[in-house]
Amino acid sequence: MGRARHQAGALSAELRKLGATVIEIPFIEIRKPRSFKPLDLALKNLDSYDWLILTSVNGVDAMWERLNKLPLGNRHLEHLWIAAIGPATKKAINQRGVEVDVVPREYVAEAVVRSLRRRVKGKRVLLVRARVARDVIPRELRKAGALVDVVEAYETVMPESSGKRLRGILANPRRRPHVVTFTSSSTVRNFVALLGSRRLKLDGVELASIGPVTSSTLRDFGLRVDIAAKRFSIPGLVDAIVRAVGTHAPSATRH
Repeated sequence: MGRARHQAGALSAELRKLGATVIEIPFIEIRKPRSFKPLDLALKNLDSYDWLILTSVNGVDAMWERLNKLPLGNRHLEHLWIAAIGPATKKAINQRGVEVDVVPREYVAEAVVRSLRRRVKGKRVLLVRARVARDVIPRELRKAGALVDVVEAYETVMPESSGKRLRGILANPRRRPHVVTFTSSSTVRNFVALLGSRRLKLDGVELASIGPVTSSTLRDFGLRVDIAAKRFSIPGLVDAIVRAVGTHAPSATRH
C-alpha cells in the first residue's frame, strides 16, 4: 500500500474486513516544511483572502497546527469561502468546526478549477498544499482572474527504509502480493525509485490506482493500470479492488 505510514489505517482496515492480507510498506513519508514562515504569514493575513483551498488531510492537519500555535482560531476563517478536494479533506475540516462550501464531484485538481472558475475573478485565493504538487489549480485560477497565493504546509519524501523490504517481498514468490495500491502520483514515483535500478518483474501483481492522475503517472513510468477506482477516494479504491479480485481473495496489498 502506497500511503504514508500514519495514513495507511483506513485502507488497510477496509481491505482486512474483506478478507485480504495486507502488507504495509509506506512509499511516502510526510514531513514538516523547511520553514513555516510563508504559511504563518498567510494565516496572519487571512482577512485579506476571499477563498481558502485545501487539497489534502495533511494540509488540513498542518494548517490547524499552525493556527493553534500562532495563536489564531476558527473565527479568523468565518469570512472565507472554503473549497476541499474530496470527502476526506472535507471531513477533516468539518471535524475542526468549520463548514466547507465547495467539494467537486471528482476529487482532482481539474474538478476544483471547474467548480471555482466562475467564482474567483478578482478574488484573492489562498491555496495550502504540499511543497511539490501539480500547478493546475493556481495556473488555471489565475487565468480566470484570481489572485492566488500558494503556501507550503508540508512535504512528502521517500522513506529509504522501505526499499529493501519492498524489493525483498516482490522477489519472493511466496510473499509477493496480488495487488499493489497507489494513492497519489508521489507514491508511484517513490515506488519506482525504491525498486532502484533492478526493476523487478511484476508478473502476477495487479497495480491499483486511486484516480486518473495517479494512473497517468503509472503509465508514464511504463507501468500497467490493472485496477482503477471509479470514485477517486479510498472507499472507491477498495470497491475497485473488490470488483477485480473478489471480496475474499488471498491478496496482499501494500501502500
